[in-house]
Amino acid sequence: MLPAAPSESTRGILHFVPGIALSAALAALAMGLGNIGWLQSHGMSALTVAILLGIIIANTVYTRLAGTVGSGVNFSKQTLLRAGVILYGLRLTLQDIGHVGIAGVLIDAVVLTSTFALAYLLGTRFFGLDRTTAILIGAGSAVCGAAAVMATEPIVRARAEQVAVAVSCVVVFGTLAIFLYPMLYSLNTHWQWIPASPRAFGIYAGSTIHEVAQVFAAGRSVSVATADTAVVTKMVRVMMLAPLLIALSAWMTRRAGRTHAEVKESAAASGAKHQLRIPWFAFGFIGMVLFNSSELLPQSVRIALVDVDTFILAMAMAALGLTTHVSAVRKAGIKPLLLGGVLFVWLILGGGLINDLVARALN
Repeated sequence: MLPAAPSESTRGILHFVPGIALSAALAALAMGLGNIGWLQSHGMSALTVAILLGIIIANTVYTRLAGTVGSGVNFSKQTLLRAGVILYGLRLTLQDIGHVGIAGVLIDAVVLTSTFALAYLLGTRFFGLDRTTAILIGAGSAVCGAAAVMATEPIVRARAEQVAVAVSCVVVFGTLAIFLYPMLYSLNTHWQWIPASPRAFGIYAGSTIHEVAQVFAAGRSVSVATADTAVVTKMVRVMMLAPLLIALSAWMTRRAGRTHAEVKESAAASGAKHQLRIPWFAFGFIGMVLFNSSELLPQSVRIALVDVDTFILAMAMAALGLTTHVSAVRKAGIKPLLLGGVLFVWLILGGGLINDLVARALN
């Protein structure tokens, strides 16, 4: 008797397996490479390594595999990404806010909003970039680097090459910050542009450097106290990702509504509708932060889930890399990098001014 043929639903599930397996294999390799001391000291996290591995495969052998793995890769890039953003909340607690005080929270908020607004205005009006690329670079620079770019991607429905360009920008300048900020600390001890204590410089670093790994690497080059304060300040800044995504979704929907009104007849003919794309995963992120703050979860379980989350996000980044072609990134030109550079300068100088003004106002 012949074995029963797999059901349609089973075949549908199996269709995703090769792509998920490939993304998982690249994520595992990235996490292994991410433990190398040299990469850690240079702020190269597993997420950054994962997208680089994906890009290498995409531009060498992926075209021969695309028909088999495409569905699973897209699942990793989209669905697993949202799951990863939700679990990211396990890295944060409401108690973190208390550790940096009102000054740290206010500094984070002002740096975030000013950087994002500057990215959009300069990107679209001065550099002539498309709106999506400007928003992605702004989110990565303003919040938490590659993770913020990936979290913003579903809201703006970005193409893979747009996401890759944004990630490249925040990685380049965030890595540069690792070497620059210790020198800025030495200069600040003499000139005191901002309060010269390790804690104050930690708040400055955490509120202005792109990636969490880069924040830690730069802060640790100064002192343990600076690194601790910098990371906590950075995590509070990460916590602001959820309201940013919600506000961004509402703003884009309202903008789409205005455009719809201008072309009402055409839209009516096509039956087009503009509805608020609610980023439900952002609410999941907030819920996970609140749950983590309750301390109901055993520490060992929380640590294990954070590792799982890192792996899931690495899978999403690897999948992104697998759908990114260097030719498309090259076509974007130098302008995205210039925007990232201007934002980097703003974070250093404008962020320093914000830190100083807020510290003086609250003292």
